[in-house]
Amino acid sequence: MQYTSLYRRYRPRRFSEIRGQEHVVAALRNAVKENRVHHAYLLSGPRGTGKTTAARILAKVLNCENPSEGEPCCACDSCLSIETGNSFDLHELDAASNNKVDDMRDLLGKVALGTPGQTKVYLLDEVHMLTSGAENALLKTLEEPPDHVIFILATTEPHKVVETIRSRSQHLELKLLPIEDLESLVEDVVTDAELDVDAEGKAHAVRSGRGSARDTLSALDRVVSGGMIRDDETVSDLLAALAEKNSSKALAAVSAGISRGREPRVIAEELLGALRTAFLIKMGVPSEQAGENEISHSLSFSDQVAPSLITKALETIGVTLVDMRRAPDPRVDLEVALVRLTREEEHNEELLETLVARVEELERQLSSMATTPSTPVKPSSKAKEILSKANKSPSIQKVQEGNSLPPQEFSSERKQTEVQGSNELPELDDVVGAWKDVIQTMSKRARSRLAASQIIEMVGDEVVLGLPNEPHRLRCVDLTEEIKTSLSSHFSTPLQLQLIVVSTKLEPSKPKPKKEDLEVDTTGSISAEASEGSATDQVIKAFPGAEIIDSGS
Repeated sequence: MQYTSLYRRYRPRRFSEIRGQEHVVAALRNAVKENRVHHAYLLSGPRGTGKTTAARILAKVLNCENPSEGEPCCACDSCLSIETGNSFDLHELDAASNNKVDDMRDLLGKVALGTPGQTKVYLLDEVHMLTSGAENALLKTLEEPPDHVIFILATTEPHKVVETIRSRSQHLELKLLPIEDLESLVEDVVTDAELDVDAEGKAHAVRSGRGSARDTLSALDRVVSGGMIRDDETVSDLLAALAEKNSSKALAAVSAGISRGREPRVIAEELLGALRTAFLIKMGVPSEQAGENEISHSLSFSDQVAPSLITKALETIGVTLVDMRRAPDPRVDLEVALVRLTREEEHNEELLETLVARVEELERQLSSMATTPSTPVKPSSKAKEILSKANKSPSIQKVQEGNSLPPQEFSSERKQTEVQGSNELPELDDVVGAWKDVIQTMSKRARSRLAASQIIEMVGDEVVLGLPNEPHRLRCVDLTEEIKTSLSSHFSTPLQLQLIVVSTKLEPSKPKPKKEDLEVDTTGSISAEASEGSATDQVIKAFPGAEIIDSGS
């Protein structure tokens, strides 16, 4: 005898057997009892929550020969034929593979035909996959079907169903089952089918189902056949690695999980689920689908980390799961994401510690300079070590390029520059000549925006910078501090800045020629001969044979 999978064998036959969907059961059963069945229903919800099952039960009770209290008898010929899938009263169409307009027209062409039972039920599964043409073909019939026809539309993505179809249907939403209902389902199935499954196998089935009754029974089938992978350590080790910011431990956990037979995508999905549970626990809203073991791991993790790390990890792992679908080696994507999460936290802490040390050192130097302002300050060996370490850090360089130094640090650094700057103000020619070199020391954004700029003049310690138009000037306003810092650093003296618009087209800035460059060597020069006669005489002399036509002015 052919074996029947548990989720098919224990599919609910009556509304009362559907678990965890009381609101949907009440709406459909009461509609049957009170003879108020709508001409079209839209059932939506996650996979394996009972959409198709509810539709089939509704078709059974509408054609049942002996219905009772809105329930089918499940014994008459009509009920049995629907259960075996050979009834002429229930027509099922998979809209994912029959989504063209011709498929829909073929179906609608048979709608008006009679049926052996009382009601002809059309079940369109995954209706959101219909093409635009098929949707339009369905609309008119869906709004005003024949009296003996009921449409039931099922989908896992109701937001993709066009509003015109949703407005013509009564929308019922199914939900994922809480863990208590799944545990009760597994216990009842194990008892009724006399399965030899221990407590760990039952817990694995419930955990694998993640709110889906069908997925839970499929997982129970794998447990019974010996296909369960006993692995509760991978996710807990990954959570510990994230909490400790330990890249090596995270990579070792992935490697160990794969060696135990886990797929990288499955590991990522379970890690994402554990992170979600930790996030809900941190927010004070425990997950209904999480088991005791998962809650224990997530609770320990949430106690060790800040909410910001959990949300960052959720975002990173979620994006990685999407990327893994197209990756030639999904393991690489997962490992890179884990390293990014752990190393990024390390860099952030190092960055913060380094910035704090720099600020403290600069403030100490400034306080000591207050007593002897005229004495140049030489950085201590500790300051040199801190500044050297900071300048080599990629994180520090990134902050400097984006001009995102904390206001206190930038202010302190500028004060130090002002105190140390002892040179005289530069001349205009010097600033013009050095401007291109100064631009090259700035960030990429500054180099791009200042390519069309020109030094116009020097007014005291203020450099006047010309830009071609007002929109360009406004874009360069946020670069003011970076420009001032670069100029002050180049000329070792504090300089101010003014941005103006120059109406004429800017040419590349060129230094004015120096006085010595304007002097001309007259050695070997000869004087021109003195001209005789008028200008007209000189032209006649230059062009023999020329005649004067009109000597008037």
